[in-house]
Amino acid sequence: MAAIYKRELRYFFHTFVGWLYLAVMLFMTGIYFTVCNMLSGYPTISYVLQSIVFVVVFAIPLLTMRSLSEERKYRTDQLILTAPISVGRIVLGKYLALVTVFAIPLILLGLTPPALMQAGQFQTGLSYTSLLGFFLYGCLGLAVGLFLSSLTESVVIAAVLALIAMFVCYIMGGLCNLISSTGTTAVADIAVKVLYCFDMVSRFDVLSSGYFEVESVVYYVTFIAFVLFCTAQAIQKRRYAVAGRGIKLGAYSIFNILVAAAAVIAVNLGLNYVPERYTSYDVTANDLFTLTEDTEQIIGGITDDVTIYVLADETAKDNDLDRILRQFESRSDHIAVEYVNPVENPMFYYNYTETPPTNNSLIVSGKSGSVVVDYQDIYVYEMNYYTYQSELVANDAEGQILAAVMRTSTDDVPKFYGLLGHNELELDETFKNALAKENAEYEELQLQTADAIPSDAAGIFLNAPLSDYSTDDVRKVRDYLEGGGNALIVMPQWSQTPLANFESLLADYGVTPVEGVIVEGDRNSYYQTPYDLFPFVENNEITARIYDGTVLAPLSRGLSYDEETENVAYTPLLTTSDDSFSRVDPLNSGNSFDKAAGDIDGPFTVALKAEKLLESGDTSQVVIVTSETLFTAGADAIVPGYNVKLFGGVISSLADREASVSIPAKYYEIGNLAFSAGTVYIVAAVSIFVLPLGCLIAGLVIWLRRRKK
Repeated sequence: MAAIYKRELRYFFHTFVGWLYLAVMLFMTGIYFTVCNMLSGYPTISYVLQSIVFVVVFAIPLLTMRSLSEERKYRTDQLILTAPISVGRIVLGKYLALVTVFAIPLILLGLTPPALMQAGQFQTGLSYTSLLGFFLYGCLGLAVGLFLSSLTESVVIAAVLALIAMFVCYIMGGLCNLISSTGTTAVADIAVKVLYCFDMVSRFDVLSSGYFEVESVVYYVTFIAFVLFCTAQAIQKRRYAVAGRGIKLGAYSIFNILVAAAAVIAVNLGLNYVPERYTSYDVTANDLFTLTEDTEQIIGGITDDVTIYVLADETAKDNDLDRILRQFESRSDHIAVEYVNPVENPMFYYNYTETPPTNNSLIVSGKSGSVVVDYQDIYVYEMNYYTYQSELVANDAEGQILAAVMRTSTDDVPKFYGLLGHNELELDETFKNALAKENAEYEELQLQTADAIPSDAAGIFLNAPLSDYSTDDVRKVRDYLEGGGNALIVMPQWSQTPLANFESLLADYGVTPVEGVIVEGDRNSYYQTPYDLFPFVENNEITARIYDGTVLAPLSRGLSYDEETENVAYTPLLTTSDDSFSRVDPLNSGNSFDKAAGDIDGPFTVALKAEKLLESGDTSQVVIVTSETLFTAGADAIVPGYNVKLFGGVISSLADREASVSIPAKYYEIGNLAFSAGTVYIVAAVSIFVLPLGCLIAGLVIWLRRRKK
């Protein structure tokens, strides 16, 4: 076998074929590596591999077309067939030579992650899992090409057959989805299951999405072994045909192939009965497909049955969503997941809602009713202002499903009112969604026309009013708070005209705002300008889930309070550094961030919880935030999810819960890599031009030398 391996490897690099393959693969890999990793800064090489999958469709025929067909054409196969070596070793020697050539560009790409890690946080597990999936995909393609090459003595026919086979396997996933979306019969279901066996790409897609799935690896390994076995049987049949025993051997080969096929099918089907927690592993750096400990703890305490209906054909399901659903199902005996084909049951949703949900939407049903989780709400999209296209940035499946399960399995749904009538900042959809995920209701209330704040209010929002409260408005809020109510008070941006009545509500808790706007002097504590604060996160029950993260608090003001105030306990949430100061006159400071005479030295508290013991024995708590835009989608997008997590902690505290129950959306990116322009130019030049051209020149030189001989 070693002799055949060396002979084949020598052929690839003593002719132009091997060098041409390397040049093409290195050129395409270099282009996508430069664009994806160096320019766009993606922290994984999986995007590169996903982009060059189509290249393999054309590269495989180039490598395999002459492996066995040319041997037959020039009758050199007779030497191999009569050699004192088993057919299996012949096939394996040729195959390993093909794999070696195929692996060279991947080995070079696999050397890049250690260098990329120096430019920022990197998805190492995802990158190498993707690399494994791509390698196995290519190895299976090589096995198929080698088998087809054994069936003919024409190199052209072998290449065309391999190209057709690779292309069909490449589009098989889309074909299966098309059949699933249009077919409702048992024949269609069987056809999809059979055709899925030939879908070579979808298994790579699974491995490159951040999920190490043993089933995908076993699929590739077993089918590689099966196709190589078929190749050996085809050669074996020809070897015995020379000896005049073709008929018996033909039957024998078919029998062996059927037995091998049955074994492959049995192994792959058998894995379906192994619990997923033993066969699938999340390899993403931010645990995209793994339930958080908070979720597992919450659903572990559910005592009433909840059914999650998925409005989709199971054969065309969203695999990422299905993984999350199966984890919910496996972590609780009271949660069941059922797929409902909307083609077969088009009116199923009508029992729960009159509005038709989109395909793959969820209907969660429990003792307290039902909740529809539309598929469009499961994924988070943001506008890319470089391309002016909406891009997928986060997965909110866990948070949306947990919120729906809680809503349908409990009657404890606190209600919050957003007070209106003073040009308040509207609570945007991101934070309304966070309220829903906290299993809380939200309703807006016109304060001027209301006789009083409703008694069912678990809390109220005073969200950055631009005009001052009237005496009557202050009385209504004060009556509610003195009755044991709770409030989230977001202060408006600093202005020369103070809101005296509004700020008197803070004075009831011994808190007064510091004059001016905070300027942060510590470069590690602000974003783009010293006004855009990255405040220190104090460790307490509200901030427990963001203590290791960063929140953005633009244009904040300081809060002054006396910790010895009677009957009031203070808990700072966000604070500034010792180098900060409050600019008393920001309107006349120009572009300077230097401290001026009269400015107030820091540090400051920019978010605070105050708990007041009332005469009745009840406790009223308020959370005061001095950044008007802290709880907005724009600020949260800069520090993906952390401002929302802080908001969830505040809501949990106001609702008198021990901890936040909402799970923020999980962002796919963990931060982009950053490279200097010079580094990008050097890498681009080497990967796109130097290496591919070097391979082409080496191949031409070797080819011309051999021609002269």
